[in-house]
Amino acid sequence: MSQPPKPRGLGRGLSALLGDDEVASAVTPAAPVAPPPSPAAPVPAATADAETLRPSPGKLPPLTLPIGQLKPGKMQPRTSFEGIEMLVESVREYGLLQPILVRPLRDAADSYEIIAGERRWRAAQKAQLHDVPVVIRTIDDQDALQIGLVENLQRSDLTPIDEAQGYKRLIDEYSHTQEEIARMMGRSRPHVANTIRLLDLPPPVQEMVREGELSAGQARTLIGVPDPLAMAKRAVAEKLTVRDLERLAGDTKKPSKAAGGARAKGAAGSGGAPKSADTRALEKRLEEALGLKVDLTLRGLGEQSVLTLEIRDFDQLDTVVDKLTRR
Repeated sequence: MSQPPKPRGLGRGLSALLGDDEVASAVTPAAPVAPPPSPAAPVPAATADAETLRPSPGKLPPLTLPIGQLKPGKMQPRTSFEGIEMLVESVREYGLLQPILVRPLRDAADSYEIIAGERRWRAAQKAQLHDVPVVIRTIDDQDALQIGLVENLQRSDLTPIDEAQGYKRLIDEYSHTQEEIARMMGRSRPHVANTIRLLDLPPPVQEMVREGELSAGQARTLIGVPDPLAMAKRAVAEKLTVRDLERLAGDTKKPSKAAGGARAKGAAGSGGAPKSADTRALEKRLEEALGLKVDLTLRGLGEQSVLTLEIRDFDQLDTVVDKLTRR
């Protein structure tokens, strides 16, 4: 059976990391399996099970091992394996379509430690399989942990906080840049940067995101507000949207009326003169280039000016930074 399409950039990222396409295919999540045909429909002579288990012409069948010879990985970053019932049913119906990545255990003969695929292994146990397909490699602890992180970061049930902590570990422990992580995970760099920013929130707010009480978008609007926990509790109690929180967060960050009045007076220029046609034209030009609301005002004497950009969220901020720093 041909390999399922690889989502985003994960396969290429791991191939570049380890130089091993087979390892990449073992870590890349498999494509969802179509449900079996209804009893009323005619069943082809070659059933789904037969096609699943029969190797393609010219290809060797995958290496298999008894399921009891595989042991959970000590470098596994995931601690919870709940909600695998659908995977168990798929394995029971079609078998294990994707191999499990393992490495030999030094202190136990004929035993192997799971590097990637522990969810599949647990599902195979519940489905009462006797043998499972594997890819065996000799991998050190550092690469084992890194592969486990990459695999788990691709899981759809991973919370934004777990995702952020995974990215942070790849940066802190393996010196990856945000650009490298984005390429490896098939994400945008702003997505990686914005996700990591969630770790700037207090632990109680992070836990609310982990439990699904707050979305990642809601949580990001709380970064930098005076009391993010109080605002988070209000968001849950009043069912506030991201837009509601943006407005409230903006109000908490506004300066006092006195300071605002002084700034407005200075922005008007000497004598409070209106902006010239050239200034307004330049503002419009900048707005079209940046896609933001722009305010350009003269300040003091000579040609000293203040340029203000109204930025709605961190995604816009990243876009502006990319445009202004592009060479």
